[in-house]
Amino acid sequence: MPLYLFFLYFVILKFKWNTFIIILAVALMIIVDDQLSELVKDTIQRLRPSWQPGLMVHMVDAYKGGNYGFYSAHASNTLSIAIFLLVVMGKDYKAVSILAILWSLFMSYTRIYLGVHYPGDILVGWIAGGTIGYLTGKSILFLINHKVTPGKKAVGNQSENL
Repeated sequence: MPLYLFFLYFVILKFKWNTFIIILAVALMIIVDDQLSELVKDTIQRLRPSWQPGLMVHMVDAYKGGNYGFYSAHASNTLSIAIFLLVVMGKDYKAVSILAILWSLFMSYTRIYLGVHYPGDILVGWIAGGTIGYLTGKSILFLINHKVTPGKKAVGNQSENL
């Protein structure tokens, strides 16, 4: 939670009142991202390493996760947030984006360490999350930069007014 608040602080610095749009977009992005991974898990139904009979897997505190693990929602969610931040924060806050990507890599590694995902689960999670984060980030920037108010034409690039 402190890391999320840290990210939020820099989003508020850059976007001021548009932060509400950013928060809403991130919430919707995570819901879509999470539900997509659950849909794929329920469709593919590949057992996690921790549930695979006869497979010797290192587990921490007997944690096994749910039955199915393809693909990793943790990897997908964390990378979607990281790529979203990279897109919306731009070059001004490069360190925030790098921290978010490092955090995603660490969280993804923990999934393998816990024995609940294969490396391929992580890779596919990164692909899904990166794509969702990129598309959401670009969409939100477009919305913020091209606000349309009732009765008025769209105003071009307002990024300097943010």
